[in-house]
Amino acid sequence: MFRGVNPINLDAKGRMAIPARYRDQIQASCDGYLVATIDTEERCLLLYPLPEWEEIQRKIEALPSFNPAARRIQRLLIGHATDLEMDGSGRLLLPAPLREYAELDKKVVLLGQGRKFEIWSESHWNQTREQYLKEVEGGNALPDDLQTLSL
Repeated sequence: MFRGVNPINLDAKGRMAIPARYRDQIQASCDGYLVATIDTEERCLLLYPLPEWEEIQRKIEALPSFNPAARRIQRLLIGHATDLEMDGSGRLLLPAPLREYAELDKKVVLLGQGRKFEIWSESHWNQTREQYLKEVEGGNALPDDLQTLSL
């Protein structure tokens, strides 16, 4: 289970070090093999352990290919999916096209989301988080299925 907000620096080659607290879990669940793809709703990346991604990809591939919206999702998510391998130092090389899509520069945020991570540019994450907080403060109603959630 991945959780937490982790500020990370990308090096000049586009590599990011996975925080030590996640490395053993990643190694145990997928031998360090992960898949990164774009998020279709936000300018960030989604990072999955390979077994998690394979399950999601099967569901995406099962969508009807004659449905234009389904084809768009298939092309975007599967088309941008990139296999990554964590090196012996716990680093991942993020390919330039993915870094460009998410507007990643030196400062990034690795955001734990349960069974996956999101990778954001630090500035874009800070802006988005503030927007989310304003929406909550502004009284934007929660969806019905979240109304019963107790924290």
